[in-house]
Amino acid sequence: MNTLLALAIYAITTTKAVAGDYLLGTESVRSERAFSLADRYPDAWVNDIFRYNILHTLSLMDTTGKDPTKPQSYSFTLKPGEVFAFHEDVLPQFKGRVTQTMHAHFNYTDGFKSDGYLYGDGVCHLAALLYWAAKDAGLAALAPTNHDFANIPEVPKEYGVSIYFTPGAHDSNAQHNLYITNTFDRAVQFAFAYDNTNLTVKVLD
Repeated sequence: MNTLLALAIYAITTTKAVAGDYLLGTESVRSERAFSLADRYPDAWVNDIFRYNILHTLSLMDTTGKDPTKPQSYSFTLKPGEVFAFHEDVLPQFKGRVTQTMHAHFNYTDGFKSDGYLYGDGVCHLAALLYWAAKDAGLAALAPTNHDFANIPEVPKEYGVSIYFTPGAHDSNAQHNLYITNTFDRAVQFAFAYDNTNLTVKVLD
């Protein structure tokens, strides 16, 4: 093989570049978790609310105006030492370190739907899936309040996350949050994909 061609192939297959918020190149998958959005709740109507609220959360995180009712992909990147929090009311040890949130407060004003119990029902399922993937990837992840008061299908109970946000209730909100810290010496990407049935999250580096 021509030496220059061999060097070019090597560069393409080993180099990782950061472009905006996205890692490009030959990332390795550190973890991958998925669940069905058709299996969030036994009642079909309530399940549709859960599915909408989960996908709506991702569309708000993306901030590019994607239609949450259609199959989509989303991602965000954490550089070394950076922290993701599900919303902006955080515990003291994370103050000033959060670079990424879901950009949502899970209420009517943000466009979330109610199943008759509360607005934003279903977002805890998304947080649990993300927490599970982050822990499997070996990242530092903290969920102060477990979701043990209700089942999250397809997710082990130890990865349940209770997410809640009430304006003005900072301390309570901070306890109902999810925190993921990139403890690696390189950037990591969280890549979400919805194929019209399943939602998958991968942690790539």
